Amino acid sequence: MGGNKRTVILTLVALGILGTILSIVLLHRRPPLVLKGTVLRQDSDPNKQLPIGDVEITATNSVGTGHSKSDSTGFFRITLPKELRRRQPVVLEFHHKDYQLLTVNEYVGDKIYIARMVPVPQLPTAETHHPEVTVSNVQVRYSVKATTEANVGSTAKTFQVPNIGNMPCDKRSPCSPDGKWKAVISSVSLDAGEGNQFRNARVSCIAGPCPFTRIELENLSQDRRRLNVSVRNWSDTTTFLLEAEVVHPMLSDMVRDSYPVIFGRALNFTLPATAEGPSLEADLDGEAIVFPLGPDLFLRWAECHMGIDRDQSKTYRCELKPGYQFR
Repeated sequence: MGGNKRTVILTLVALGILGTILSIVLLHRRPPLVLKGTVLRQDSDPNKQLPIGDVEITATNSVGTGHSKSDSTGFFRITLPKELRRRQPVVLEFHHKDYQLLTVNEYVGDKIYIARMVPVPQLPTAETHHPEVTVSNVQVRYSVKATTEANVGSTAKTFQVPNIGNMPCDKRSPCSPDGKWKAVISSVSLDAGEGNQFRNARVSCIAGPCPFTRIELENLSQDRRRLNVSVRNWSDTTTFLLEAEVVHPMLSDMVRDSYPVIFGRALNFTLPATAEGPSLEADLDGEAIVFPLGPDLFLRWAECHMGIDRDQSKTYRCELKPGYQFR
């Protein structure tokens, strides 16, 4: 009896150890949870709830801490410690030098986390006694590559497809489509010349028994410089006319203008993926000045950020620096 009791106890202990090992293995195998969200400026007007980039974010729980940083769109993604699971409490802290510290008590869950931060009040300085510089008539200018075409002229060429009609094919290729009559296939090619391309190519029968012919091939090369045509004729000799316009494509820069949308102290605009050399044209206290953005997005009167969308278009946001105002 005592032996059976010891066996039961050992079995329970072994099962407990096995369960613990299995739990540890499963814990290390399951993927960690990820919190996703965005950081915005606190404002009662939704148009002025601008995204905040470069925010240091921490997610803290008794089992560990996760870290992240928001991008230019305010988006953040925090990978939590593996031990932290759904419905457990977590403390989120948001740090940025221009905004008040934000601490949020949350629970881990399947949702979008939105944090709204309050700007740090600007301390009065000697500069605040000077009137603010007025920024007005803001316009965005950029260039895109565009292809234009110079008309070189047109080309025309006649060619014959010689044959004698009513000659049995006797299964000797080429034959008429029904295999009854002897046929001839003639081909001709045109070259538009170096750097030129064909447009509106067309081929037509202009003499002879045209109903007993068929265009077998009408093909432009990939660079549209060469035009190839093949014709099948199963009656008497026919004459065809091949015509096309010739153009010379040229790549040039086209300058385009657009106007940003201004909400509060920030202006927003988007540019296509192919846009190059963006600049802002604005009046500063009535003086018209052009400000190239450049790769660093530097403006003396605004802090700019740029994000790339899924279609590779670019979204820009520029927020006024202290001492400037929009009008």
